Amino acid sequence: MLRATSTDGALFVNPDPDEAREFFRRKSRKMVNKVMTVKEAVRELVHDGDYIAVGGFGAIRIPTAVLHEIVRQRKKHLGLSGHTATHDCQILAAGECFDRCDIAYVVGLEARGLSMASRRVFERGMVKAVEWTNAALAWRYKAAAMGIPFIPARVMLGTDTAKYSSFKEIECPYTKIKLAALPALYPDVGIIHVHRSDVYGNCQIDGIKISDEDIARASKRVIITTERLVPHDDIRQNPECTVIPYYCVDAVIEVPYGSYPGNMPYEYYSDEEHLNEWLTAEREGRLDEFLEQYIYGTEDFYEYLQLCGGLKKITQLRNQEFLIEGIYT
Repeated sequence: MLRATSTDGALFVNPDPDEAREFFRRKSRKMVNKVMTVKEAVRELVHDGDYIAVGGFGAIRIPTAVLHEIVRQRKKHLGLSGHTATHDCQILAAGECFDRCDIAYVVGLEARGLSMASRRVFERGMVKAVEWTNAALAWRYKAAAMGIPFIPARVMLGTDTAKYSSFKEIECPYTKIKLAALPALYPDVGIIHVHRSDVYGNCQIDGIKISDEDIARASKRVIITTERLVPHDDIRQNPECTVIPYYCVDAVIEVPYGSYPGNMPYEYYSDEEHLNEWLTAEREGRLDEFLEQYIYGTEDFYEYLQLCGGLKKITQLRNQEFLIEGIYT
């Protein structure tokens, strides 16, 4: 088990719902056009020292374009919610962007292997870490979205993970059962990639939502990247599909193929060759060269896509996803 610098039960984010409520009370709820560029969104909404939460799951439906731009703009001293964080953690670790992390799942890229860049920042004590489970972090978002300071659960009790966590053990007032009080998690910035959005930030996601609805409601500022911008009337025709409402959102950016090299359900498969290229560069000590080629040396995400094969590669990945999902018969 990976152990990073001990925090002695630290909380990286204040769980006080009344303090958060004061912030949200002042936040504008006007339904205005929020379209901007990735560069503008990161420059205006992500500040050194902020605590960020990333939507999606592993390398599935991740906001790659924004993560690259955070590295490109050399944002530092961020906090990271490591809720199923695989390639997103790998990107931010490569840029040494964060120095504290609530960990549920980091470093590993599932069957692809372990990220050496991610391992390095933890093993060298560059990151302060507190451990949770995937469910615990998800429920911490849920508590924040509900406006309560904590949510009771039975996870982690009696485990080694509990020794490195920050929850408090409490007694149920009704049954006397021991419970874990999971503190609310209010990120400064939530970053989420969706299938479609209108210019106001009304977002729809196809397939599993993970914790993105709660991240959007818990975060003080929300950046949305979307596969496509659609007319507001299209959103209104299927209101039951809108999982993130406009009043949670601060920026909307249309980024086709914005989860690449990750998977976007029903759109395109993950680029396993490129993800392996990341891992190989880390193992062979060529990470600086790799980052210069693909992130620091590129103007934006579109230039990165061109370097990785452009439309030809994306078409291949789309065909692969369609075959997997049975869209082709």
